[in-house]
Amino acid sequence: MSLHARYPALADLRARARTRIPRFVWEYLDSGTGAEATKARNRLMLDRVMLSPSILHGEITPDLGTTLFGQDHALPVGIAPVGMSGLIWPDAERMLARAATATGIPYTLSTVAATRPEDVGPHLAGRGWFQIYPPRDPDIRADMLKRARAAGFSVLVMTVDVPVGSRRERQVRSGLTTPPRLTPRLMAQVARCPAWASGMARLGMPRMRMIDDYAGQTKGLPSNKHAGYLLRTSPDWEYLRWLREAWDGPLVVKGVLRADDARRIEAEGADAVWVSNHAGRQFDAAPATIEALPEVRAATTLPVILDGGVEGGLDILRAIALGADFVMMGRAWHYALGALGDRGPAHLADILAEDLRANMGQLGTRHVPDVRSRLIVPDWVDNQA
Repeated sequence: MSLHARYPALADLRARARTRIPRFVWEYLDSGTGAEATKARNRLMLDRVMLSPSILHGEITPDLGTTLFGQDHALPVGIAPVGMSGLIWPDAERMLARAATATGIPYTLSTVAATRPEDVGPHLAGRGWFQIYPPRDPDIRADMLKRARAAGFSVLVMTVDVPVGSRRERQVRSGLTTPPRLTPRLMAQVARCPAWASGMARLGMPRMRMIDDYAGQTKGLPSNKHAGYLLRTSPDWEYLRWLREAWDGPLVVKGVLRADDARRIEAEGADAVWVSNHAGRQFDAAPATIEALPEVRAATTLPVILDGGVEGGLDILRAIALGADFVMMGRAWHYALGALGDRGPAHLADILAEDLRANMGQLGTRHVPDVRSRLIVPDWVDNQA
């Protein structure tokens, strides 16, 4: 039986992944914060975006390609950064990097990945984006950028929607700590997931490898503090200016939900705005990203990227119809890894491509941006006007 027969949709990959990933890891991957209202809102509001099919266009062969920052991509979707991917599935970062290269889409490595940029870059063939959580120490900050550039990462993503840590109650209840410690309770969960366990036995429990490289080098912090304290600074506009001057490639600001912020980001010289609410993991009264998208789109001439609740090709088209230029997915690729290991991301890419083609055929559109002419304008866009 083919993979498409057994796992025709992301929901099927998610269901299988849940049985193959220990519960404490699943809670890290799948949870939001608070009552998870923002996470639910992302999905709810996407479902309210309607598109109007057009008929009698004859046979259509959709072109799924798009161009961003001067680079052609086979699909209008990429892989968003997820911290500690290697905890979710052994060697996840390299698996995702190879899948992105094979598919022809970008992969974004997190500062708090379980693998260093130098170990991921060789698998990316120029398709690497590097996401930075703002270190407070300028020397470490400069060294991180130097390492990312030397490893072949061409796009820098500054995440701005984590000014303080969120509570993520489901994750706390699961018993997960940073770094992970396998208590008897967690070991019992691991024992029920042999594929995950064997991979971890081979590679060792994951750590924030890049952050660990700077342990003991922080200025103004007690030497006994965990290296994660390097990340605990709340960036400001001056910080963004510093990054703009220090990075000579495309700079993306991730975590934008307001028009006034988008306007100022463009004025400060960034190259794209990423509409994101951190997948509902930071603030539980945030708008859905698709809800915030029209206002941000109207406020800037920069490319606009969106994530949040996207589960298939139809959702990608919904986002593009409302003004996004590109879409990112994070959890989805990890559901695919959990379900099928290194075969999972390629299968998910196939699912997305087939879904895009099927829905573009229904809409009567040959090119992805053409879906904007099929949008039935949602009521919240009218209200914003």
